[in-house]
Amino acid sequence: MKWFKAGAWGFVVGSIVTMIVGFSWGGWTTGGTASRTAIERANAAVTAALVPVCIEKSKADPARAKKLGALRALTSSYEQSEAVLKGGWATVGTAEANRDVAEACASKLVEVAAK
Repeated sequence: MKWFKAGAWGFVVGSIVTMIVGFSWGGWTTGGTASRTAIERANAAVTAALVPVCIEKSKADPARAKKLGALRALTSSYEQSEAVLKGGWATVGTAEANRDVAEACASKLVEVAAK
């Protein structure tokens, strides 16, 4: 009976240590963390895929020069992304404008316009 009690405690302590090591250094994750990470990666991939569409829409805009001048004059990244949103460049199809795409597109447009 004494050996059983020691074995049970060894099992409990070993399980706890295994979980601590697994979650801390072993790369284990919970379902919630995995889901959150998947959503973040999917959003980043969609944004990366839509930035070239935004750039092309800006090139096709007849008022491009005026809008780019105004965009370059803005100092805040928030104001720049708002300008891209209002310009309609971050809207794809009939969907609502995507703020992440607008932000990435604005930084790219400012970078290109500065050259």
